[in-house]
Amino acid sequence: MSVNEEKLNAFLGKAVGDLGAAFSAVLVLLGDELGLYKALAKESLTPVELAKRTGTNERYIREWLGNQAAGGYVDYDASSGQYRLNEEQAVCLADPAGPVDLAGAYEIAQALFHTYPRVRDNFRSGAGMEWGEHHPCLFHGVERFFRGGYHAHLLDAWLPALEGVVDKLKRGGKVADVGCGHGASTVLMAKAFPTSHFVGYDYHAPSIDVARERAREAGVINASFEQADATGYNGRDFDLIAFFDCLHDMADPDGAARHARTALKEDGTCMIVEPAAGDSTSDNLNPVGRVYYAASSMICVPVSLARHGPALGAQAGEARLRKVIVDAGGFRRLRRAAETPFNIVLEARS
Repeated sequence: MSVNEEKLNAFLGKAVGDLGAAFSAVLVLLGDELGLYKALAKESLTPVELAKRTGTNERYIREWLGNQAAGGYVDYDASSGQYRLNEEQAVCLADPAGPVDLAGAYEIAQALFHTYPRVRDNFRSGAGMEWGEHHPCLFHGVERFFRGGYHAHLLDAWLPALEGVVDKLKRGGKVADVGCGHGASTVLMAKAFPTSHFVGYDYHAPSIDVARERAREAGVINASFEQADATGYNGRDFDLIAFFDCLHDMADPDGAARHARTALKEDGTCMIVEPAAGDSTSDNLNPVGRVYYAASSMICVPVSLARHGPALGAQAGEARLRKVIVDAGGFRRLRRAAETPFNIVLEARS
């Protein structure tokens, strides 16, 4: 076999970068948990100073800083021997309320390593894995990572892109957040529209408990949370029903769409936020697609297969979602209302 040395070196260069990222994942989690990123976002520090600020060991901190600077997660000034997060790094690593909570995504990665034995067995057997069977850090990581996108886009871009929805919510509407998880999207909307009432539904009871606590912490009194699956909740006459990054996970997405249509008012709106994806595999061979295919292999597909669902996967694409929402769900109108590098936002109406 003849090996093209230029292609080999290019591949190895990419592989080394990936290996460095994989090895560094634990160190990102440490930087988040030990407050290292937050300290470096405030001021430039030497290893000794950072260790003193955070109550950590200087020798370990030296090694951590070398890794982080080599990966571009921290800036290094050779003349002063100091390290610091620049503004762009800080907004991703040291600001939980920012548009991208990158450390939350690393919590998801941590959860995936916990699932390895089950993932291996599922690949052989075709079996599934329920959402609630994952390590708890998955639920917290998902909350953190997706909350950043909701803070950045939900109120200022996604809801305004839906026909007449913001006006209804300002006057006082009724909203269901289906598959609400820890309630990040529910609480955000409830705080923004205090005259409306919001109900978060999720079939995972521990997540509902956390969502209720999140609402209490935020002082939100116009949101409630109920344990129910996407085809079994009893609420009716909603002005808006939202699915945030969850429809593709479901065992019965067709049934979830049909149930939403019947639970809406005649002039109601269904908002479906899904991972950004094209309709063909080739469309998704990019860095975002790589992340989503990985998560889909270990989270989304197993969750659906656990209940003998269709396993749409995180890269289902708009054409496949149209079959669920329109052909099976009975909605007459569907359009892409908004999009980001990570999400598409679909508006469905009867």
